[in-house]
Amino acid sequence: MTGKQLKNSILQWAIQGKLVPQDPNDEPASVLLERIRAEKQRLIKEKKIKKPKNESVIYRGDDNSHYEKFADGTVRCIDDEIPFEIPQNWGWLRIAHIGIVETGTTPSKSHPEYFGDCIPFYSPANIRDDKLVNITQGVSKEGIKHCRLVPANTILQVCIGGSIGKAAIADRACAFNQQINSITTFPCLDTKFIFFTILSDYFKSAMIDKSTGTATPIINKTNWESILIPIPPFEEQKRIIEHLEKLYILVEKYGKEKEALDKLNANINSILKKSILQEAVQGRLVSQQSTEEPASVLLDRIKKEKEHLIKDKKIKRDKHESVIFKGADNCYYEKIGTEIRCIQDEIPFEIPSSWEWVRLRTIIDLLSGRDLEPSQYNDRGEGMPYLTGASNFINGELIVNRWTETPITISHKGSLLITCKGTIGELAFNNVGDIHIARQIMSITGNSQTLHYLKYFFTLVSNELEKGAKSMIPGISREIILNCLMPLPPLNEQHRIVKRIEQLFQLIK
Repeated sequence: MTGKQLKNSILQWAIQGKLVPQDPNDEPASVLLERIRAEKQRLIKEKKIKKPKNESVIYRGDDNSHYEKFADGTVRCIDDEIPFEIPQNWGWLRIAHIGIVETGTTPSKSHPEYFGDCIPFYSPANIRDDKLVNITQGVSKEGIKHCRLVPANTILQVCIGGSIGKAAIADRACAFNQQINSITTFPCLDTKFIFFTILSDYFKSAMIDKSTGTATPIINKTNWESILIPIPPFEEQKRIIEHLEKLYILVEKYGKEKEALDKLNANINSILKKSILQEAVQGRLVSQQSTEEPASVLLDRIKKEKEHLIKDKKIKRDKHESVIFKGADNCYYEKIGTEIRCIQDEIPFEIPSSWEWVRLRTIIDLLSGRDLEPSQYNDRGEGMPYLTGASNFINGELIVNRWTETPITISHKGSLLITCKGTIGELAFNNVGDIHIARQIMSITGNSQTLHYLKYFFTLVSNELEKGAKSMIPGISREIILNCLMPLPPLNEQHRIVKRIEQLFQLIK
């Protein structure tokens, strides 16, 4: 149960008389209702409010049913309107009979002199979290004559649209627009109790039931003021409010902790996976074996393989070829051409002595994709598969839905594919065969076992890579990937790391 759900449940208990015990010494609500009617008659006599056309009295008959008696003497049973049972010493009233009801209005915008800073003017946007916020508009002394002015301690409730049901208590005299209804309760009622009641799920549901419109619900003043309100004895109203306010402090604390727990539960798998990968790339997931050849030997072998491919003109020589080494001062340095510079501030953590820090350009070959014109591809399965972006990557598998007979940038089977534009960091091995890739994708080739380790490294650092993305549609360049620093374990250790990661990921799943 969320904090909001718990709050709503407590509020429902409160308005049903289940939150605090009834006190037999309390003056029953029937006496309070008589006092309310007397107050209303006084205001009518003083011409402060108009006499309602549908004045009525609600009472419980000897048969325990609820009846409503109108000014013309007619009586009708309203049991079908009563939403829930209330204690015997409570009563029911319609909104129209508990105070002065108003619907807001907006002064004409063609008269700028109507607007100023005399009193605040509210719209639904100013009601948030049961409070009035962001006073951005007011009306002038002249404007007061052309709007609904209500005193402090008046309840405002939105009666239209997606915000229907939002409410707040005015802390000062104010005006409001036509999307808001107000109720200024009679002094013999606790305004806060009425306020909490209209915030309840019961009242909001009643508003929706009595509203018109489907896409944009709206409830007019007549229907709004006809909604029934449960009325406890006055002393019980005060006890309910006191108890609610104490509980809400605890509910708010519970809500924050529940939200944090839900967030943790929702993210626990990704948190655990990230922790596993972090341990893996720091050399802490599996033990090092002193009998294994170090990563430096693997690097020498990769360099020889690249030299062979360069000689056969299958790849071009990298103008920024990098060599990273640890100096006598125990700091890391990088040599590019004849230039040597210290890169100690780029090294994020220590690695085992048998490992090496490398730029990815040292161990991989990177192919950037190219887009094709619509006339150059088809969905009939004719030609070579054509991958256009992240939509072709589903849970690490490739989905082919386009083909081309004029391929240009071809990824070969076994390559590691990574999305580099739009959605960044989706990964999958090319298990299909020769594929033409669009510019949203890059293809990585290298030592096959190193590629499996590299896939998990990319999974760990994808968020960091994305920070380097530029333009309105985020994209990472070749250089961002090629210049990425990676801790390189010995080849056999890579194999053990990959196997252990897959075992642990399976356990998490």
